[in-house]
Amino acid sequence: MKTTMNVKHVLLVGLCLCGTAAMAQPTLKQAGKYAQTITPADLKKHLTIVASAEMEGRETATPGEYKAAAYIIEQMKAIGLQPGNNGQWTQSYNVYRDSLTEASLEVNGSKLNLYKDFSATTANYNSHMSFGEVVYVNMEDSLWKNNKVDVSGRLVLVRMKAPAAGAGGRGFFGGPAMVVGQLQAKGAAAVLVLGDRINDGKEPVMSGMTVVKDPARQGINFFSVSDAAAAQLLGADAATEKGGKLQSKNIKASVHFSYHEKQITLVSNNILGFLEGTDKKDEFLVVTGHYDHIGRRGDIINYGADDDGSGTVSVLELAEAFVKAKAEGKGPRRSILFMTVSGEEKGLWGSAHYGNNPVYPLEKTTANLNIDMIGRTDTVYESKKDSALYVYLVGEDKLSSDLPGVSVLANKNLKMVLDGRYNDPLDKSRIYFRSDHYNFAKHGVPILFYFDGIHRDYHRPTDTVDKIEFELMAKRAQLVFLTAWEIANRNEMLKRDKPLPATALTR
Repeated sequence: MKTTMNVKHVLLVGLCLCGTAAMAQPTLKQAGKYAQTITPADLKKHLTIVASAEMEGRETATPGEYKAAAYIIEQMKAIGLQPGNNGQWTQSYNVYRDSLTEASLEVNGSKLNLYKDFSATTANYNSHMSFGEVVYVNMEDSLWKNNKVDVSGRLVLVRMKAPAAGAGGRGFFGGPAMVVGQLQAKGAAAVLVLGDRINDGKEPVMSGMTVVKDPARQGINFFSVSDAAAAQLLGADAATEKGGKLQSKNIKASVHFSYHEKQITLVSNNILGFLEGTDKKDEFLVVTGHYDHIGRRGDIINYGADDDGSGTVSVLELAEAFVKAKAEGKGPRRSILFMTVSGEEKGLWGSAHYGNNPVYPLEKTTANLNIDMIGRTDTVYESKKDSALYVYLVGEDKLSSDLPGVSVLANKNLKMVLDGRYNDPLDKSRIYFRSDHYNFAKHGVPILFYFDGIHRDYHRPTDTVDKIEFELMAKRAQLVFLTAWEIANRNEMLKRDKPLPATALTR
């Protein structure tokens, strides 16, 4: 009897020990082996394809996007991920492309020539308007800055200020749309924009704003007009205005315009690859990068190697490293969604669609790690050879007090410079709001955004694979992997003990 009981006791202890060993938690020390599988050679292999001429700049809802999506899905299958949207690899959403059918503009009885004297953007809506007065607005003068110019219900003439060198543009965050948005907020009925390019009688290659997310958008109509056309409104003040010295004023003039377009429905896709966790599989970590870019303009391709080909291929490499770990019995405790989103350059459309239609509960999503541009050195660091091993971290001290400690731990052996200069939501660059992490943060999900800064080829055809610093890029991707490993294997989800920055609430 006593002997039998001892055998049972030994067997029970043995079984407990075996069970404990089977459930041993993956440690950050073990992660280093798998982080090293993220190599410059593998990143280059993928990026050479994603940022190739064949992908045509990957503009949202174009053949280029669809080609890139097919490649990403093919690679996710090969890696060993599972389809992440209820058996599907894609999460689709509608977008809309406008096609101009007719536009006319008449000033003081003189009909202007489309694409020579003025151009029309397909951000407009079908309308016919007449005005007997124009408000000229100088956004640099004291009258405008002190809110002494009434534009409510009126036609506005305004000069588009040239962007600073190297500033680039980013969807609705810059360009004429921003100026028009400010005037719309003041109640303007329509806008004539000076200083934008007119194509000397030729129909332009359409810009990246020709696809819209909301077919019933409530904007105001605007036309770009040449200096010669504007002179018919300004008269003797034309030279003073061109010199930037004309004050805001009302101008008596007769202006009539009409605009008509047709609209077609297109489809864009987020790509979702899923790796199931172990004992915490009903909690989730989401790793994102946007695979769209700004496409082609005629024969000129904007390759988007850094923006955001670098993030896209890093997501693939992170996924492969985690799958290898799982195959060796060290898979993540939490499930991980590896998602490449579309529509970022148009206004964060893909991530917004996921945030509003999450496949996995956001309240069970411990964090979003977003990778957008990690392959280059920016203008700040290019002269700092001794500290070029850097990455900008955005959002780590927002929403969760746990995140800063995780970043420091993950960086212990890599010893990268973790630069937080863009972390302030009040920073004039507004980086906190300008990539897909924002559509998780606004739903309360803690986020970390990895970013290399603004370089000289940002949003230009020269953002090409040959400019990528793959050794540096691999180190940054390894940092994201180690951070993901720690977050996916913690005992508890990240705390949500900090509010969304107040400035974000107005967005």
